[in-house]
Amino acid sequence: MQNQQMNQNQNQNMNRGGHELLDMHELLSCTIGILDQMVMFKPMVQDQEFLSIMDRQYNFISSQYNLTVECFTTGSKPSQDTSKYMMKESANQIKYGLTSSQPDKPIQSSNQMKEAQISGLLVGALKSAATHMTMTANEVTNPVLRRVVASQVENYIEMAYEVFLYQNKHGYYQVAQLDNSDGQQMLHAYAPTTGQPQIPIQ
Repeated sequence: MQNQQMNQNQNQNMNRGGHELLDMHELLSCTIGILDQMVMFKPMVQDQEFLSIMDRQYNFISSQYNLTVECFTTGSKPSQDTSKYMMKESANQIKYGLTSSQPDKPIQSSNQMKEAQISGLLVGALKSAATHMTMTANEVTNPVLRRVVASQVENYIEMAYEVFLYQNKHGYYQVAQLDNSDGQQMLHAYAPTTGQPQIPIQ
């Protein structure tokens, strides 16, 4: 009887699509890569503000990684619910416009790794993860796992935005703007749809 129950559980766990298994392996490896980068780069960071962001994001990503692994392995609802990442509201200020600065170029030594480079790598990794999670969620056949993965997309967008705000504040990520005339034209280039379409009857 016990062996029969185990076989039923194993069959239920293996009721997965091939794309789901392969894409989830890539996604979880990508998440490990982000966490490993944070551990590797943390000793190089001097700015306490950025250290605080990294610590907060590391702890959040770790917790979501653990419940995703649990859900992926069992195919069932994890023991903890997914969480919503909340950045500090006080950081939500954006500087628009460009200021003159030295052109960027690749560093020649690890000693040159500063907050500008590390935050750039981190924001790129978080943006890529958000895209990767969106694509993976569309390939997952297990409904519980699909929801767990999909629910995390907005968190990675939020974390990437938090790092962007830090970069923007310190001049590492400048935001160019169109002139007012072009900007207004772009903003008013669309109008809402009205009425019902006339579909011809065959």
